[in-house]
Amino acid sequence: MTDPTSDPRAGAPAPATADVDAIARVAGRIRENVERVIEGKPDVVTAALVVLLAEGHLLIEDVPGVGKTMLSKALARSIDCTVRRIQFTPDLLPSDVTGVSVFNQDTREFEFRPGGVFANVVVGDEINRASPKTQSALLECMEERQVTVDDTTYALETPFLVIATQNPVEMEGTYALPEAQRDRFMARVSMGYPVLSAELAMLAGHTSASPLDDLEPVTDAAEVRKAIASVGRVHVADAVLRYALGITGATRASAELRLGASPRASLHLVRAAKAFAALQGRDYVIPDDVALLAPSVLAHRLIPTLGAAEAGRTGDRILADLIAGVPVA
Repeated sequence: MTDPTSDPRAGAPAPATADVDAIARVAGRIRENVERVIEGKPDVVTAALVVLLAEGHLLIEDVPGVGKTMLSKALARSIDCTVRRIQFTPDLLPSDVTGVSVFNQDTREFEFRPGGVFANVVVGDEINRASPKTQSALLECMEERQVTVDDTTYALETPFLVIATQNPVEMEGTYALPEAQRDRFMARVSMGYPVLSAELAMLAGHTSASPLDDLEPVTDAAEVRKAIASVGRVHVADAVLRYALGITGATRASAELRLGASPRASLHLVRAAKAFAALQGRDYVIPDDVALLAPSVLAHRLIPTLGAAEAGRTGDRILADLIAGVPVA
């Protein structure tokens, strides 16, 4: 990888640069608040902050009981904004997610009643327990930040973040997320089991009351919007862009994958790298940022061929090999 001390800003435009100090202050307060609840998982918390600042959506996958929903709620409660929780179940309807028009007998007119996605932070719990038809209700709002019901389009307020949890697909009562749904999540992370010290602290402090009860907001939607705008001004050199495209292009050309990374995945990778660079105190992206984030941003979108799957080659392993073989320009 390149030397992080080198300056890849050659040819950088002159406009205003990102206020990385302001981003660090906002992210630091959120991180400290979330880590009061989620102990011993700094990488997972960092991934959540990256997705928030990059205007993406986060998919948290793991077995039940490891803190997926706790992380989602802790992040949501750390921001003083509207929060809605949707419990995905097999009988959940698309209208429960997006909203429905109801006829008012008094006014003799139809009135729109918003669904669960009308919030700044939407926590979708166990998203893959709902049917693919209900899951598809999230497609428009996650990509276009709007909802269309009965030929009327309703805009969603920014920031808009979907944090969804899912159980492993091999567990009972789950449906595999469709490719289009997975592609709309900027990143996927796994919680994993806590280390012994963190689990011991949890047993000592979480048995009498939930730590979420004392969690107060440490920032608001307006401040998050300013941080997001500042992240957008982080510089990405042409060489770094070519490196990111080299990785996504390698997934499309791989003989072990029947579905590679989409152009949306390339965009998500660069946006996530800009947010990560800002969290590191830089107003420019280096190739190491891209390589570090590529597994969480790309792996959940990839589908191995039947032969690769039979050989035990997962998307994560294939991607790791591809990244190692992509040269840095």
